[in-house]
Amino acid sequence: MKVLFLGNNRVGWQILRWLREQDENIVGLVLHPPDKRKFGEEIIRAAQVSPEHIFDGSRLREPRMLEGIRALDADVALSVFFGYILRPAFLDLFPAGTVNLHPSYLPNNRGHYPNVWSIVDGTPAGATLHYVDTGVDTGDIIARRRERVDPVDTGESLYRKLERACVALFKETWPLIRAGRAPRVPQNPGEGTAHRSADAERGAAIDLDRTYTARALIDLIRARTFPPYPGCFFVHEGRKVYLRLQMLYEEQLEEAGDGSVH
Repeated sequence: MKVLFLGNNRVGWQILRWLREQDENIVGLVLHPPDKRKFGEEIIRAAQVSPEHIFDGSRLREPRMLEGIRALDADVALSVFFGYILRPAFLDLFPAGTVNLHPSYLPNNRGHYPNVWSIVDGTPAGATLHYVDTGVDTGDIIARRRERVDPVDTGESLYRKLERACVALFKETWPLIRAGRAPRVPQNPGEGTAHRSADAERGAAIDLDRTYTARALIDLIRARTFPPYPGCFFVHEGRKVYLRLQMLYEEQLEEAGDGSVH
């Protein structure tokens, strides 16, 4: 099977490196523009494709780009933490379809920052492999993996859990995709949740004159605790004051020697 790989971030690098270890035929690579790449150099080294087979993901609507990808004659496109919406002119190039790896338990938390919303909204967290259609994370589901959200999780720790879940799910499911035996379970358009990046930005401001439940306030702050990102804030005398939250189980506090419980 000839694979066009669209990827970014640590998970993109890990998945591509694993595919190469399985001797899969990676015929081309689609990346974010240089200023938006994460683990870009690692992904390029793992791909082992010629420079003319590396494409700019922000330009996939351009006919010249599409013709270059068409010439690769790829059977399937794999999207892993790839941040651009894929249009029909691109999707139609692949006989076996385009498969996306998304760090949420679809249909919950389509779109941006699923790690944040699983904490804030209390929605299920996990990883999903699905076919790409013209919507955002709305295509038929191939496989899902549920992850527990612990009371001490922050946006960062949950994100790391979701990264590991994505890698494990992909490794388990890829043989089915490769063999053309992957299931397709349609999503119900009326179910689930979806968020844009602006939703998280608006929700980061804490109103000091508003009444919150303790649970809601803790969840807001811990969901956005992900250094070095700024997270939640309140405004005092015209200046933003940022908050980060550390949470420990009782036994962790004792092990660290930071206190004792009698």
